[in-house]
Amino acid sequence: MHFALSDEQQELASTVRSLLAKRSDDAWSVLGSQVGAAALAIPEEHGGAGFSLLETHVVLEELGGSLTPTPLLGSGVLAAQALLLSGNDEACAALLPGIAEGTTSAALAWPGKDGRWSPDAVAVAAGDSGLTGEAHFVIDGDTADVLLVLASTASGVGLFRVDPDHDGVRRTSLAAMDQTMRLATVSLDNVAGERLADDIDWLPMLRDIGCVAISALQVGAAQRCLDMTVAYTKEREQFGRPIGSFQALKHRMADMLVNVETARSASWAAAWSASQRDDDLPLRAATAKAWCSDALNRVAAECVQMHGGIAITWEHDAQRYFKRAHALSQLFGQPHEHRHRLEELFSLTG
Repeated sequence: MHFALSDEQQELASTVRSLLAKRSDDAWSVLGSQVGAAALAIPEEHGGAGFSLLETHVVLEELGGSLTPTPLLGSGVLAAQALLLSGNDEACAALLPGIAEGTTSAALAWPGKDGRWSPDAVAVAAGDSGLTGEAHFVIDGDTADVLLVLASTASGVGLFRVDPDHDGVRRTSLAAMDQTMRLATVSLDNVAGERLADDIDWLPMLRDIGCVAISALQVGAAQRCLDMTVAYTKEREQFGRPIGSFQALKHRMADMLVNVETARSASWAAAWSASQRDDDLPLRAATAKAWCSDALNRVAAECVQMHGGIAITWEHDAQRYFKRAHALSQLFGQPHEHRHRLEELFSLTG
Protein backbone atom coordinates (compact mmCIF):
# COMPACT_ATOMS: atom_id res chain seq x y z
CA MET A 1 0.00 0.00 0.00
CA HIS A 2 1.35 3.43 -0.98
CA PHE A 3 0.69 6.03 1.68
CA ALA A 4 1.50 9.71 1.96
CA LEU A 5 0.15 12.62 3.96
CA SER A 6 -2.52 14.74 2.31
CA ASP A 7 -1.92 18.43 1.60
CA GLU A 8 -4.00 19.31 4.66
CA GLN A 9 -2.01 16.96 6.89
CA GLN A 10 1.28 18.36 5.59
CA GLU A 11 0.00 21.86 6.34
CA LEU A 12 -0.92 20.72 9.85
CA ALA A 13 2.60 19.40 10.37
CA SER A 14 4.12 22.64 9.08
CA THR A 15 1.89 24.75 11.33
CA VAL A 16 2.73 22.72 14.43
CA ARG A 17 6.44 22.80 13.60
CA SER A 18 6.35 26.58 13.21
CA LEU A 19 4.45 27.09 16.47
CA LEU A 20 6.84 24.85 18.41
CA ALA A 21 9.83 26.74 17.04
CA LYS A 22 8.38 30.08 18.16
CA ARG A 23 6.55 29.26 21.40
CA SER A 24 8.35 26.79 23.67
CA ASP A 25 7.17 28.09 27.05
CA ASP A 26 3.42 27.95 26.48
CA ALA A 27 3.40 25.49 23.58
CA TRP A 28 0.46 23.45 24.83
CA SER A 29 -1.89 26.39 25.26
CA VAL A 30 -0.93 27.66 21.80
CA LEU A 31 -1.40 24.23 20.22
CA GLY A 32 -4.78 24.02 21.89
CA SER A 33 -6.01 27.46 20.88
CA GLN A 34 -4.58 27.61 17.35
CA VAL A 35 -4.46 23.96 16.26
CA GLY A 36 -6.88 22.18 18.57
CA ALA A 37 -4.28 19.45 19.06
CA ALA A 38 -6.17 17.50 21.73
CA ALA A 39 -9.45 17.80 19.84
CA LEU A 40 -8.35 16.28 16.53
CA ALA A 41 -9.39 12.66 17.19
CA ILE A 42 -12.42 13.48 19.34
CA PRO A 43 -15.85 13.47 17.61
CA GLU A 44 -17.62 16.78 17.10
CA GLU A 45 -20.56 15.70 19.28
CA HIS A 46 -18.15 15.57 22.23
CA GLY A 47 -16.52 18.93 21.60
CA GLY A 48 -13.80 17.69 19.28
CA ALA A 49 -12.73 18.49 15.74
CA GLY A 50 -13.99 15.22 14.29
CA PHE A 51 -10.81 14.21 12.46
CA SER A 52 -8.92 11.00 13.26
CA LEU A 53 -5.95 9.48 15.04
CA LEU A 54 -3.95 10.06 11.86
CA GLU A 55 -4.09 13.83 12.35
CA THR A 56 -3.13 13.38 16.00
CA HIS A 57 -0.23 11.24 14.76
CA VAL A 58 1.02 14.14 12.64
CA VAL A 59 1.09 16.39 15.71
CA LEU A 60 2.80 13.75 17.86
CA GLU A 61 5.58 13.34 15.32
CA GLU A 62 6.32 17.07 15.48
CA LEU A 63 6.20 16.98 19.29
CA GLY A 64 8.65 14.08 19.24
CA GLY A 65 11.06 16.13 17.19
CA SER A 66 10.98 19.04 19.60
CA LEU A 67 10.78 17.05 22.87
CA THR A 68 8.00 19.40 23.94
CA PRO A 69 6.25 18.22 27.13
CA THR A 70 2.48 18.10 26.60
CA PRO A 71 -0.41 15.97 27.90
CA LEU A 72 -1.34 14.87 24.36
CA LEU A 73 -0.14 11.26 24.71
CA GLY A 74 -1.60 10.56 28.14
CA SER A 75 -4.75 12.68 28.01
CA GLY A 76 -5.53 13.37 24.36
CA VAL A 77 -4.80 9.84 23.17
CA LEU A 78 -4.88 7.19 25.92
CA ALA A 79 -7.55 8.64 28.21
CA ALA A 80 -9.70 10.05 25.41
CA GLN A 81 -9.62 6.82 23.42
CA ALA A 82 -10.43 4.79 26.55
CA LEU A 83 -13.53 6.92 27.05
CA LEU A 84 -14.59 6.56 23.42
CA LEU A 85 -14.02 2.81 23.47
CA SER A 86 -16.04 2.51 26.68
CA GLY A 87 -19.21 3.39 24.80
CA ASN A 88 -20.40 5.39 27.81
CA ASP A 89 -22.04 8.41 26.18
CA GLU A 90 -22.68 10.14 29.50
CA ALA A 91 -19.04 9.91 30.55
CA CYS A 92 -17.89 11.04 27.10
CA ALA A 93 -20.22 14.05 27.22
CA ALA A 94 -18.95 14.98 30.68
CA LEU A 95 -15.21 14.55 30.15
CA LEU A 96 -14.26 14.76 26.48
CA PRO A 97 -15.09 18.46 25.87
CA GLY A 98 -12.58 19.53 28.52
CA ILE A 99 -9.96 17.13 27.21
CA ALA A 100 -10.56 18.39 23.66
CA GLU A 101 -10.12 22.01 24.78
CA GLY A 102 -6.96 21.14 26.66
CA THR A 103 -8.38 22.68 29.83
CA THR A 104 -8.81 19.27 31.49
CA SER A 105 -6.12 16.61 31.60
CA ALA A 106 -6.86 12.95 32.23
CA ALA A 107 -4.57 10.04 33.06
CA LEU A 108 -5.13 6.33 32.59
CA ALA A 109 -3.93 4.02 35.39
CA TRP A 110 -3.14 0.58 33.99
CA PRO A 111 0.13 -1.36 34.54
CA GLY A 112 1.64 -2.72 37.71
CA LYS A 113 5.21 -2.54 38.90
CA ASP A 114 6.48 -4.71 36.05
CA GLY A 115 5.41 -1.99 33.60
CA ARG A 116 3.58 -4.39 31.30
CA TRP A 117 0.58 -2.82 29.58
CA SER A 118 -1.01 -6.22 29.26
CA PRO A 119 -4.68 -6.56 28.26
CA ASP A 120 -4.82 -9.56 30.59
CA ALA A 121 -3.47 -7.93 33.75
CA VAL A 122 -4.20 -4.64 35.52
CA ALA A 123 -2.74 -3.29 38.74
CA VAL A 124 -5.94 -2.35 40.58
CA ALA A 125 -8.77 -4.56 41.86
CA ALA A 126 -12.36 -3.54 42.53
CA GLY A 127 -13.76 -4.88 45.79
CA ASP A 128 -16.84 -4.34 47.93
CA SER A 129 -15.19 -1.41 49.71
CA GLY A 130 -13.73 0.26 46.62
CA LEU A 131 -10.68 0.21 44.38
CA THR A 132 -7.36 -0.94 45.80
CA GLY A 133 -3.97 -1.31 44.15
CA GLU A 134 -0.96 0.54 42.83
CA ALA A 135 -0.60 1.48 39.17
CA HIS A 136 2.85 2.39 37.91
CA PHE A 137 4.21 4.48 35.02
CA VAL A 138 0.97 6.46 34.77
CA ILE A 139 1.60 9.15 32.16
CA ASP A 140 0.93 12.58 33.74
CA GLY A 141 -0.60 10.72 36.69
CA ASP A 142 0.67 13.20 39.27
CA THR A 143 -0.89 16.26 37.66
CA ALA A 144 -4.02 15.02 35.87
CA ASP A 145 -7.39 16.55 36.75
CA VAL A 146 -9.18 13.24 36.10
CA LEU A 147 -8.07 9.70 36.88
CA LEU A 148 -9.36 6.81 34.80
CA VAL A 149 -8.56 3.46 36.37
CA LEU A 150 -8.62 0.00 34.87
CA ALA A 151 -9.53 -2.49 37.60
CA SER A 152 -10.25 -6.18 37.75
CA THR A 153 -13.81 -7.06 38.73
CA ALA A 154 -15.80 -10.25 39.18
CA SER A 155 -16.76 -10.17 35.50
CA GLY A 156 -13.46 -9.08 33.96
CA VAL A 157 -11.81 -5.67 33.67
CA GLY A 158 -13.78 -2.48 34.25
CA LEU A 159 -13.08 1.20 33.66
CA PHE A 160 -13.63 3.58 36.59
CA ARG A 161 -13.46 7.30 37.12
CA VAL A 162 -11.73 8.29 40.35
CA ASP A 163 -11.51 11.65 42.09
CA PRO A 164 -7.75 12.37 42.38
CA ASP A 165 -8.42 14.36 45.58
CA HIS A 166 -9.97 11.38 47.38
CA ASP A 167 -8.31 10.65 50.73
CA GLY A 168 -7.39 7.13 49.60
CA VAL A 169 -5.53 8.32 46.49
CA ARG A 170 -1.79 8.89 46.65
CA ARG A 171 0.09 10.12 43.59
CA THR A 172 3.88 10.01 43.52
CA SER A 173 6.00 11.46 40.75
CA LEU A 174 8.64 9.08 39.38
CA ALA A 175 12.18 10.07 38.48
CA ALA A 176 12.15 9.26 34.76
CA MET A 177 15.17 8.83 32.50
CA ASP A 178 13.45 11.11 30.01
CA GLN A 179 12.90 14.29 31.99
CA THR A 180 10.49 15.66 29.38
CA MET A 181 7.91 13.00 30.31
CA ARG A 182 5.89 12.92 33.54
CA LEU A 183 5.35 9.46 35.01
CA ALA A 184 3.75 8.67 38.35
CA THR A 185 2.72 5.89 40.68
CA VAL A 186 -0.95 6.04 41.62
CA SER A 187 -1.90 4.18 44.80
CA LEU A 188 -5.53 3.52 45.71
CA ASP A 189 -6.74 2.34 49.10
CA ASN A 190 -10.43 1.45 49.17
CA VAL A 191 -11.30 4.36 46.90
CA ALA A 192 -14.80 4.84 45.58
CA GLY A 193 -14.93 4.92 41.81
CA GLU A 194 -17.60 5.67 39.25
CA ARG A 195 -17.98 2.61 37.05
CA LEU A 196 -17.87 3.66 33.39
CA ALA A 197 -17.61 0.29 31.64
CA ASP A 198 -17.81 -3.40 32.56
CA ASP A 199 -16.16 -6.52 31.18
CA ILE A 200 -14.29 -4.55 28.54
CA ASP A 201 -12.73 -6.32 25.58
CA TRP A 202 -11.02 -3.37 23.90
CA LEU A 203 -7.78 -3.24 25.90
CA PRO A 204 -5.77 -4.88 23.10
CA MET A 205 -6.92 -2.11 20.74
CA LEU A 206 -6.11 0.58 23.30
CA ARG A 207 -2.63 -0.86 23.78
CA ASP A 208 -2.12 -0.85 20.00
CA ILE A 209 -3.27 2.77 19.78
CA GLY A 210 -0.73 3.62 22.49
CA CYS A 211 2.03 1.80 20.59
CA VAL A 212 1.21 3.69 17.40
CA ALA A 213 1.21 7.05 19.20
CA ILE A 214 4.61 6.32 20.71
CA SER A 215 5.99 5.37 17.30
CA ALA A 216 5.09 8.88 16.11
CA LEU A 217 7.13 10.40 18.93
CA GLN A 218 10.00 8.07 18.02
CA VAL A 219 9.97 9.00 14.34
CA GLY A 220 9.97 12.70 15.16
CA ALA A 221 12.90 12.27 17.53
CA ALA A 222 14.84 10.15 15.03
CA GLN A 223 14.39 12.76 12.29
CA ARG A 224 15.64 15.48 14.63
CA CYS A 225 18.70 13.39 15.58
CA LEU A 226 19.52 12.95 11.90
CA ASP A 227 19.07 16.65 11.15
CA MET A 228 21.26 17.64 14.10
CA THR A 229 23.99 15.22 13.06
CA VAL A 230 24.06 16.33 9.42
CA ALA A 231 24.21 19.98 10.45
CA TYR A 232 27.00 19.36 12.95
CA THR A 233 29.16 17.35 10.54
CA LYS A 234 28.96 20.22 8.06
CA GLU A 235 30.28 22.66 10.65
CA ARG A 236 32.83 20.59 12.59
CA GLU A 237 36.22 20.53 10.87
CA GLN A 238 39.11 18.15 11.21
CA PHE A 239 42.30 18.11 9.15
CA GLY A 240 41.09 21.28 7.46
CA ARG A 241 37.79 19.93 6.14
CA PRO A 242 34.24 19.33 7.47
CA ILE A 243 33.99 15.88 9.05
CA GLY A 244 30.81 15.28 7.07
CA SER A 245 32.96 15.01 3.94
CA PHE A 246 34.63 11.83 5.19
CA GLN A 247 33.25 8.77 3.44
CA ALA A 248 32.95 6.69 6.61
CA LEU A 249 30.69 9.27 8.24
CA LYS A 250 28.64 9.65 5.06
CA HIS A 251 27.92 5.91 5.18
CA ARG A 252 26.86 6.11 8.81
CA MET A 253 24.53 9.03 8.14
CA ALA A 254 23.08 7.17 5.17
CA ASP A 255 22.28 4.31 7.53
CA MET A 256 20.64 6.79 9.90
CA LEU A 257 18.48 8.04 7.03
CA VAL A 258 17.40 4.50 6.17
CA ASN A 259 16.42 3.94 9.80
CA VAL A 260 14.39 7.16 9.89
CA GLU A 261 12.55 6.57 6.62
CA THR A 262 11.71 2.91 7.28
CA ALA A 263 10.51 3.82 10.77
CA ARG A 264 8.31 6.56 9.33
CA SER A 265 6.80 4.11 6.83
CA ALA A 266 5.99 1.61 9.58
CA SER A 267 4.60 4.32 11.84
CA TRP A 268 2.38 5.94 9.21
CA ALA A 269 1.00 2.59 8.10
CA ALA A 270 0.10 1.78 11.70
CA ALA A 271 -1.46 5.22 12.16
CA TRP A 272 -3.67 4.69 9.13
CA SER A 273 -4.82 1.34 10.52
CA ALA A 274 -5.53 2.93 13.90
CA SER A 275 -7.55 5.72 12.33
CA GLN A 276 -9.60 3.21 10.34
CA ARG A 277 -9.89 0.65 13.17
CA ASP A 278 -8.58 -1.77 10.55
CA ASP A 279 -8.30 -5.49 11.23
CA ASP A 280 -4.54 -5.40 10.65
CA LEU A 281 -3.96 -2.86 13.44
CA PRO A 282 -2.41 -5.45 15.83
CA LEU A 283 0.11 -6.48 13.16
CA ARG A 284 1.02 -2.95 12.15
CA ALA A 285 1.12 -1.62 15.72
CA ALA A 286 3.49 -4.38 16.84
CA THR A 287 5.66 -3.83 13.77
CA ALA A 288 5.79 -0.07 14.33
CA LYS A 289 6.58 -0.31 18.04
CA ALA A 290 9.37 -2.85 17.54
CA TRP A 291 10.92 -1.24 14.46
CA CYS A 292 10.64 2.40 15.55
CA SER A 293 12.05 1.62 19.00
CA ASP A 294 15.13 -0.06 17.53
CA ALA A 295 15.50 2.62 14.86
CA LEU A 296 15.47 5.49 17.32
CA ASN A 297 17.89 3.70 19.63
CA ARG A 298 20.33 3.29 16.74
CA VAL A 299 19.91 6.81 15.37
CA ALA A 300 20.18 8.46 18.80
CA ALA A 301 23.34 6.47 19.57
CA GLU A 302 24.91 7.52 16.27
CA CYS A 303 23.92 11.12 16.94
CA VAL A 304 25.83 11.03 20.22
CA GLN A 305 28.83 9.28 18.67
CA MET A 306 29.19 11.73 15.78
CA HIS A 307 28.79 14.77 17.98
CA GLY A 308 31.64 13.56 20.19
CA GLY A 309 32.13 14.70 23.77
CA ILE A 310 29.79 17.67 23.49
CA ALA A 311 26.84 15.30 23.08
CA ILE A 312 26.99 14.06 26.66
CA THR A 313 26.99 17.49 28.24
CA TRP A 314 23.85 18.89 29.85
CA GLU A 315 23.95 21.85 27.48
CA HIS A 316 23.49 19.76 24.34
CA ASP A 317 20.24 18.19 23.18
CA ALA A 318 21.83 14.96 21.91
CA GLN A 319 21.84 13.37 25.36
CA ARG A 320 18.15 14.27 25.78
CA TYR A 321 17.21 12.40 22.61
CA PHE A 322 19.34 9.44 23.69
CA LYS A 323 17.40 9.27 26.96
CA ARG A 324 14.09 9.71 25.13
CA ALA A 325 15.00 6.79 22.86
CA HIS A 326 15.54 4.38 25.73
CA ALA A 327 12.51 5.59 27.67
CA LEU A 328 10.08 5.26 24.76
CA SER A 329 11.35 1.81 23.83
CA GLN A 330 10.06 0.59 27.22
CA LEU A 331 6.59 2.16 27.16
CA PHE A 332 3.83 -0.20 26.02
CA GLY A 333 6.23 -3.08 25.62
CA GLN A 334 9.86 -3.54 24.66
CA PRO A 335 10.82 -4.34 21.05
CA HIS A 336 11.41 -8.03 21.74
CA GLU A 337 7.93 -8.34 23.25
CA HIS A 338 6.34 -6.98 20.11
CA ARG A 339 8.48 -9.20 17.90
CA HIS A 340 7.11 -12.10 19.91
CA ARG A 341 3.61 -10.75 19.29
CA LEU A 342 4.37 -10.73 15.59
CA GLU A 343 5.37 -14.37 15.71
CA GLU A 344 2.07 -15.20 17.38
CA LEU A 345 0.07 -13.11 14.91
CA PHE A 346 1.75 -14.71 11.91
CA SER A 347 1.21 -18.17 13.35
CA LEU A 348 -2.49 -17.42 13.72
CA THR A 349 -2.83 -16.12 10.15
CA GLY A 350 -0.48 -18.66 8.60
